[in-house]
Amino acid sequence: MKQKTLFITAAVILLMLFMAGTLIYNSEKTGESAQLAERSRPNLVRMHSPALGKADAPVVIVEFLDPACETCRAFYPLVKEIMAAHPDRIRLVLRYAPFHNGSDKVVAVLEAARRQNKFWPALEALLAAQANWTQNHTARVDLVWNYLEGLGLNLEQVRADMTSQSVADVIAQDLADARTLKVTQTPGFFVNGKPLLSFGYAQLRKMVDDALAEAQRR
Repeated sequence: MKQKTLFITAAVILLMLFMAGTLIYNSEKTGESAQLAERSRPNLVRMHSPALGKADAPVVIVEFLDPACETCRAFYPLVKEIMAAHPDRIRLVLRYAPFHNGSDKVVAVLEAARRQNKFWPALEALLAAQANWTQNHTARVDLVWNYLEGLGLNLEQVRADMTSQSVADVIAQDLADARTLKVTQTPGFFVNGKPLLSFGYAQLRKMVDDALAEAQRR
């Protein structure tokens, strides 16, 4: 009986030590995430970054996106659903991360469309038709033009602007920020400056929900 009691006591102590260790580990990870968020803040949003949602929304999702990325295409409507579920409380900021071959030219088209205030319809049109202009993980900019018709774009101006130095500078800046923030694949998400460390829709939604709850407590 005495031996059984000692065994139970030892098991309880081990469980308590494990729980304490888990709390310390989680606290350290949270602290590291907060420090990274603070360090990375200047690199997250630039003046040129396309954005949806109120400028003073309490939760800001920053997404590094490659228009030729299948996962980016799959996540785009999911992020829009999260925003729709919380009107005026979430802002989405997109950054360019053209990691696929040829994707930088498609990004240049999108940036040129942004200069005509047509970024979002152009993005959605190209994502919807992604399978038609992306072949063997290579983006074919020569195949995107048909999908931009009917959007009210001056396509001749788009062709001119996409080769400009200013557009090249925007893409270079976003890629430099992606490297600084250690974004190596797309989509890369940050919520209120904190990186999504474990990728997945459920993880992103929970991170947004936590940020919304935290903002509500303030």
